Amino acid sequence: MIIRPFFDEQTSTLTYAVHAEGDSHALIIDPVRDFDPKNARTGWSSAQQVARYLDEHKLSVPYVIDTHAHADHMSGMPFFKERYGAETVTGAKVGGVQEIFRDVFDLGPDFPVDGSQFDILLDEGEELDVGPLTVRAMHTPGHTPAHMSWMIGDAVFVGDTLFMPDYGTARCDFPGGSAEQLYDSIQRLYSMPEETRLFMCHDYRPGGREMRFQTTVREQRDSNVQLNANTTKAAFVAFRAKRDAELEAPVLILPSVQVNIRAGELPEAHANGTSYLQIPLNLLGRSKR
Repeated sequence: MIIRPFFDEQTSTLTYAVHAEGDSHALIIDPVRDFDPKNARTGWSSAQQVARYLDEHKLSVPYVIDTHAHADHMSGMPFFKERYGAETVTGAKVGGVQEIFRDVFDLGPDFPVDGSQFDILLDEGEELDVGPLTVRAMHTPGHTPAHMSWMIGDAVFVGDTLFMPDYGTARCDFPGGSAEQLYDSIQRLYSMPEETRLFMCHDYRPGGREMRFQTTVREQRDSNVQLNANTTKAAFVAFRAKRDAELEAPVLILPSVQVNIRAGELPEAHANGTSYLQIPLNLLGRSKR
């Protein structure tokens, strides 16, 4: 199995192209749509890097997957749907997230909250075939209630559940998040064979080290700075409550979420042909005096 990572510097996001050696079918996981907040412009430079690799290796793309409705970047799913005919895939519980943010952005009762913006919704244990590879869905809530990890052979793409061991774990203070659930999800990953490879969705390069994207169950259990083999649930929940209370909201959360609950599509254009994002005021963070 070939796993080719692509790193988006602006959002510290990792996108993966996964395919079997000698096979012509590839899976794309967590692609990025570029967004310039200063000029309110979107673009496809990150997705085009992936496309160059796909075209060079003559790979088709039957599916493009998001681990969850990202809060730090817009999803690049539409690029792969339009260019390669890929079906868009995410977790079956995404409707709960859509319902929360339908109210946040006042999208109205006609906005679907059943996940129908995506082509395929997978629940725990369901599978997709990508050539000779089998992709197995794992529900790993905590960061968000609909968060999924994706297992392919001895590799698990964990989304925002875990970061590299020197950085820790995901935050749990978004709507529907739960430190208790995240602890249980991580324990599920830690119960897998210790040589299982874990692939991150982000790397924030603490201390300015070089980017890393792959670790193992053993390495995480031994040395994750926030949740290792000796960390109790009570200690982790207390840590996350204190830590999350100190964190600012992600820079792109408001633009990103309202796009990502639409499977990466921009809001429907107004009569003048322009799409608009909604920015609810005084909603996030703490008031400053």
